[in-house]
Amino acid sequence: MIHSLRKLLSTKDRILAVAAAGSAMLYATSTGRSKWTVVGSIPTTIRESLLLPWKPKQWDQCPFGMLPMYCFSDVLVEDGSVSQLDTKKEDASGVTIAGERPERTYATAFAKVGPAVVHIHAPSRGHCAGTIIDKDGIVLTCAHAFVDLGLGTLVDSYECKVYITLQDGRRLEGTVVNLDVHSDIAIIKVDSDTPLPSAELGCSSKVQPGECVIAVGSPLSFKHTVTAGIVSCAARKNSEMRQDGWREYKEYIQTDCSINPGNSGGPLVNMDGEVIAINVRMIRAADGLNFAVPIDSVTKVMDQFKKNGRVVRPWLGVKMIELNDMIISQLEERGSAFPNVKKGILVPMVTPRSPGERAGFRPGDVVSKFDGRTVKTVKEIIEIVGDRVGEPLKVVVKRVNDEQVILTVIPEESSDPDM
Repeated sequence: MIHSLRKLLSTKDRILAVAAAGSAMLYATSTGRSKWTVVGSIPTTIRESLLLPWKPKQWDQCPFGMLPMYCFSDVLVEDGSVSQLDTKKEDASGVTIAGERPERTYATAFAKVGPAVVHIHAPSRGHCAGTIIDKDGIVLTCAHAFVDLGLGTLVDSYECKVYITLQDGRRLEGTVVNLDVHSDIAIIKVDSDTPLPSAELGCSSKVQPGECVIAVGSPLSFKHTVTAGIVSCAARKNSEMRQDGWREYKEYIQTDCSINPGNSGGPLVNMDGEVIAINVRMIRAADGLNFAVPIDSVTKVMDQFKKNGRVVRPWLGVKMIELNDMIISQLEERGSAFPNVKKGILVPMVTPRSPGERAGFRPGDVVSKFDGRTVKTVKEIIEIVGDRVGEPLKVVVKRVNDEQVILTVIPEESSDPDM
């Protein structure tokens, strides 16, 4: 068939050449004799003369799994020769070897993560979803399934008993062993006589808007349901969502996957089958506005669970706003005394009797350095502070008329931080 195509492409009958290429695609997929994935390329002269928008390099990247007919085992190059596509596949042990390029479809992503996604039933409370992240039975889920976020208390006791159902039908008992209200993250320990399937955690800092993702959970108690969508925003700040509350700085991954009650606690998954976030919120008054806690933030919460048994949140007592060109321009228009800065973090308010007030912060200060590091975002300060409660930290601020001051702030632990 490849020889026939090469012969056809050397003739002047370009229409027949395209038809022959199409038949080769159908032939390769209908016989099932080969699973090699390749891309057919039509010479530039033919593409231009037919005005067809061929983009062969993108066919094998399509995540939707809708184009199997475009795969065959050799590549025709423009000089009429045939070359092998650089492909890879995995053997039974999961080791990548030469042969087949792994597909990145919704189906393959779900097949990879699905066995580790569980349905959770909390007696007298309700249902949610979760993800097994360790074969010994560590389940990652949301906190609001077990507590009132406004009250921060468990329904019965801290070690709340729950029941989980796996994809294979097994029903196991578990215990809520760690819970953090502010991040809405909880950890369940499940007892099992055999190793459990576990999901692979990804990296949320690499997530880009427009990426294809799936959400897996138990909407309205329909177990192991998968919905698809894209990342609508990779870092949606909670201040954009609720300016009247939730003073603690947070970021969410916004997605348009279909999310309903019961999806909470379930994973948001990329096309590689990796968990990149935990679904926790939806906007009931709008379609396609759903939010998930980035897995990088979840990992930090879990690290603190291991280290401290809880999440330690330092409190400074200063409100912070990231400066940009527009904000700086508006502040300069209000008065020439505003410091000459191009970046930094503005402090518009200082809480009375807080660590920030005791350190000497004033409204209007612009933080340029924190603990010796130049900072441009609130997130950078949060990462620097970490869980360093009681540790003195040097802060460089600029004030009116470009006065530069070095302050020393000692963070305190608080259950209601407003940094």
